[in-house]
Amino acid sequence: MNWIYLIVGGLFEAGFSASLAKAGQSDGLKFWLYIGAFLLSVGLSMFLLYKAMSGDNAIAVGTAYTVWAGIGAALSVVCGIVFFGDAVSFWRIFFLTTLILSIIGLKIVS
Repeated sequence: MNWIYLIVGGLFEAGFSASLAKAGQSDGLKFWLYIGAFLLSVGLSMFLLYKAMSGDNAIAVGTAYTVWAGIGAALSVVCGIVFFGDAVSFWRIFFLTTLILSIIGLKIVS
């Protein structure tokens, strides 16, 4: 269950970075809605990280934080490419792939 908390928390981390990006492109009510989405996402993300690192099957803090941040970073890059028109290059995809493989490696050895 702790790994599920961690993965979902990583998804919310990507959500809060995407919300901030959209807030920066918005004004008026939309700006405040994106800020609200950011606050909700960051709160849920941190709470789920906490849940993953506590309880009977707690994930070690170094592993939990690295996996959480890695999931958020990887999904933020993908969101940037898909929704914000960020550049796609061989090296960007190469290093994104190594990041994902490193996250999988941490799960395997934990």
